[in-house]
Amino acid sequence: MILSKEEILELQKKNPPLIENTINIETQLTPNGIDLSVKEIHEFVDYGQVDFDNKERKISETKAIKWKNDWIFLKKGCYKVRTNERINMPLDLVAILRPRTTLLRNGASVATGLIDAGFRGGLEFMLYVMNENGIKIKKNARVAQLTFMRMSRETKEGYKGVYAEKG
Repeated sequence: MILSKEEILELQKKNPPLIENTINIETQLTPNGIDLSVKEIHEFVDYGQVDFDNKERKISETKAIKWKNDWIFLKKGCYKVRTNERINMPLDLVAILRPRTTLLRNGASVATGLIDAGFRGGLEFMLYVMNENGIKIKKNARVAQLTFMRMSRETKEGYKGVYAEKG
């Protein structure tokens, strides 16, 4: 079941809240999720490496693109976005991040993975600019929507990957 705006607001009252570091939660909340805003945009500067058991995994290095008067112009290509918001996933929720339709209407999209139950921390995702003319993104622009789904039951153990935050 997808959580409603009202259910998300109830989870905001918990300690820790479901979502932290929002710019304006009233503006960002939607009937069935929350819009995430851009903190940083990075370009890739080297290759990555993926294997089965992560023993030989190598995460691609990136470099933050500098804001110019709170704007960044992106030419066609692939970028990494870091959001302002941080999340604290309970053990009975998962989340999916999708592009806002405004982004799609401008020839760009996002690619994401599933956000596991128990994950805590900041979010990153890929931004793909397919528009041959590029796109301008303003700092704190809302570009993706996070939708939360309740699991059939609480998991006994949440996310424990390398991106897990303690506490």
